[in-house]
Amino acid sequence: MKKELGIARCSLACCLCSENQWCGGCNSGNCPDAKGCINRACSMEKGISHCYLCEEDCRKGLLKKIKPYGFTLYAKRYGIDGLLCRLEENEKNGVVYHREGILGDYDEFCDVEELIRFIHTGKR
Repeated sequence: MKKELGIARCSLACCLCSENQWCGGCNSGNCPDAKGCINRACSMEKGISHCYLCEEDCRKGLLKKIKPYGFTLYAKRYGIDGLLCRLEENEKNGVVYHREGILGDYDEFCDVEELIRFIHTGKR
């Protein structure tokens, strides 16, 4: 885990992403999706660095997907350090962020509260 990379504006885990060798994140200038990212544009417009800092319960852009939405809710509830610590601990315990392509253990949920429990405990 490259904890210094933190999370993207939408709360995807840059610190665990297998693509982080060429992508420096939302504000790096080399994010391939920067121009079309709804979450980046919205958070910049609101003057906040990340979606978890927004007071709205939003499902725009990548937040339509359960993983970034669940990570955002987790950061709202437990703080960004709480999220990063859990992701690091879960990785040490064998939880995989990207197993095939961009899908991994955090993508196997239909219910956001189940995902949040999984982030919190690392167990199904």
